[in-house]
Amino acid sequence: MSVSAPQAPTEVFTRSDRIVVSAGGALCLLAGVAHYGGWNSVLAFLVSAAAICLLASLVGRSVEQLGDRFGAGATGVLQSALGNLPELFICIFSLKAGLVDVVRAALVGSILANLLLVLGLAFLVGGLRHGTQQLGSERARTIVVLMLLSVTAWVIPSLAHFVHAPASEHETAFSVIVSVVLLGLFALSLPFSLRRTASESAGDDEGPGHEPPRWPLWLAIGMLAVSGALAAFVSDWFVTALEPSMESLGISEAFAGLVIVAIAGNAVENVVGVQLAADGKSEYAFSIVLNSPIQIALVLAPVLVLVSQIFGLASLTLVLSPMLVVSLLLAIILAGFIAFDGESTWLEGASLVALYGIIATSFWWG
Repeated sequence: MSVSAPQAPTEVFTRSDRIVVSAGGALCLLAGVAHYGGWNSVLAFLVSAAAICLLASLVGRSVEQLGDRFGAGATGVLQSALGNLPELFICIFSLKAGLVDVVRAALVGSILANLLLVLGLAFLVGGLRHGTQQLGSERARTIVVLMLLSVTAWVIPSLAHFVHAPASEHETAFSVIVSVVLLGLFALSLPFSLRRTASESAGDDEGPGHEPPRWPLWLAIGMLAVSGALAAFVSDWFVTALEPSMESLGISEAFAGLVIVAIAGNAVENVVGVQLAADGKSEYAFSIVLNSPIQIALVLAPVLVLVSQIFGLASLTLVLSPMLVVSLLLAIILAGFIAFDGESTWLEGASLVALYGIIATSFWWG
């Protein structure tokens, strides 16, 4: 009769967790010193940006550990609600400072960064390591269709403005109505998402990237609360240093929002998507990367429009510049073509990254 060896206890904090917590705390403290100590604006800006990236990582880890308590469906809901906390705070403080163009560019930039930069890097790294990658045609098509519908609804106020439709004379009211409809669509999609995830729960334990929760429930909630509160403070310091930094470096508001704020606010999703593709989990990586723009179009942008009106901040509408609209539509069309093909190559990834570089450069001057 064989006796199985006792299993080693699960480590609560991995080495990676400890590094993120320690470095995040140190950078938050340093960002506070830079803000209140009157440091050079560019240096204060860089320290705050680094702190936001680590806080975003900590929020993501907390959500993952908390969500696993209630199943994969709840994890997805929590990620959509809390995963964009750093970017939400940055945009709110930017609106408070009157940087409306930064916020608009940041929202579009987050979508472009996911559809072109992150997706391209995932295809490039995964393709070089594993060859042609399969994306899971049926699941990919569902994600892309929802993304196309949500983003198309988001840009309709811009189209009304360009063609001088009667609705263009009521941009604020029209944007509020569209925002409420998009939030309603997100609410309607939640039961479907939870049902779908529950039906797949039998395979969750062996799914890619899955691991049982390591943190006690109180620790997951505590980490989420602390990281969320710190993200609010650091985002305020980040925006305070952003304006003088743009002047010192000669950066336009459009470029700052499209590239700097977008990448800093979505640092976690960017790294995770590329890591999954490098590990050969292309379908999971594709799903993670494309779910982020859906959340931005259905939740983040509408919430910011409503918050700007309710709390008397600088008025944010969904009317974008022609260049932002064209860049957004081109990115969605390209992502749709690749998804419906059902597979990706490293050359397609390199092409997406190159296109992102060209679009980002075009906004350097405004």
